[in-house]
Amino acid sequence: MFYTILALHLLGAAIWTGGHLVLAFTVLPRALRAGDPRVLTDFEAGYERIGIPALLVQVATGLWLALYLVPDWRDWFSAADPVGAAVGVKLALLAATAALALNARFRVIPRLSAETLPLMGWHIRGVTLFSVLFVLAGAFIRTGGL
Repeated sequence: MFYTILALHLLGAAIWTGGHLVLAFTVLPRALRAGDPRVLTDFEAGYERIGIPALLVQVATGLWLALYLVPDWRDWFSAADPVGAAVGVKLALLAATAALALNARFRVIPRLSAETLPLMGWHIRGVTLFSVLFVLAGAFIRTGGL
C-alpha cells in the first residue's frame, strides 16, 4: 500500500510542479510580452482539468504518508524530528500555496487584464516556487537530507 500511495503522490507532484514550471517559464512570459491575459486563461483552462485533481491527490496522499512516517501529528512541526520538520515545512508550503491561490482566484483573476498581468505573474511565480520547494522537502524526507 505504501508504494501505491507514494507513486500517486509522486505522479501528482510531477503534474503539479511540471505544469507550473511550464506556466512560469513559457506561458507567463508570452502573456506578459503580448499583454494578453487570454494566453494565461487558455493554458489554465486546459491545465486545471489535470492540475487540480493532481493537487487533491497530493494532499490526500501527503496526509496519509505523513501519518505513516510520523504517526503523532503533534510531531509534524517538531525540530527534534527531521522527518516531522519536513512534514511541517510541506504543510506550511501548502498553506502558503492555498493563500496565494485563493487570493488569485477571488481578487486577481476576476479583474485580470493587461494591467494586472504582472500581479498575476507574481502569484504564478510564488506558486511555482512553492511547488519546487514541495519537491525538495519530499526528497529530504526520502533521502534524509541534502
